Amino acid sequence: MTKKTAHEILEDEDFKSLAARKNSISLVLTILELFLYFGFIALIAYNKPFLSSKLSGAITFGIPIAVGTIVLSWVLTGIYVRWANTKYDHLVKNVKDKIGG
Repeated sequence: MTKKTAHEILEDEDFKSLAARKNSISLVLTILELFLYFGFIALIAYNKPFLSSKLSGAITFGIPIAVGTIVLSWVLTGIYVRWANTKYDHLVKNVKDKIGG
């Protein structure tokens, strides 16, 4: 099998499908992450009294919300890694086998 040119690869339907899937999951996870992060920053900027109110003892509402923001960021990263390892890598292999890569 001869290797395809860059133009042929970019026009291949399987390659287009692969790129579309990667872009869609990346876009969704990026939007969720931006909403999470900037939502937390907006809460800091516009509702400090809520964040500084006591939850229990010396712990304020801001502490678990901040920790939650970090943990949810890790979860979103884990979702992408799991998707990439279970779906994306297999699709990339199929495309590479098809185009001779």
